[in-house]
Amino acid sequence: MNIQKIIKIVALVIGLIAVFFLVRIMMLGDEAIKADGDNQAVLSWFANLAYVVLAIAAFSAVVFSLVNLFSQPEKLKKALMSLGVFALVLIVAWFASSGVETELTDGEMLSASGSQMIEAGIKAFYILILLAAGLMLFFGVKKMIK
Repeated sequence: MNIQKIIKIVALVIGLIAVFFLVRIMMLGDEAIKADGDNQAVLSWFANLAYVVLAIAAFSAVVFSLVNLFSQPEKLKKALMSLGVFALVLIVAWFASSGVETELTDGEMLSASGSQMIEAGIKAFYILILLAAGLMLFFGVKKMIK
């Protein structure tokens, strides 16, 4: 039995369990679930199933991506270069930011380092937007010239 058949069977079983919980939730109705704590267990099981499916999807995406990267050195090199450029953008944004202690609306105080992190995140976002727009413009013009 190959891996595709196993994955299809597991997906079918998870789908059937999800349909079962969905039908139970729909049969109970909103009012019955709100009124009785025991009926809320159905929602809990449905949410737990969603978490399991999310964990499986995230795990498989990460594992297969890493396997693909390590099996093809040229893709690994490009990925590491992209990661390096992203780290460089974050470092530039961090050093371009200043931290100022700020009072929040609820009376709490935001520390200077927290303020600097927020400002660095916003500046990194702006830098990445400008890089993306510049690259799209560059390659668009380059394509039009050809």
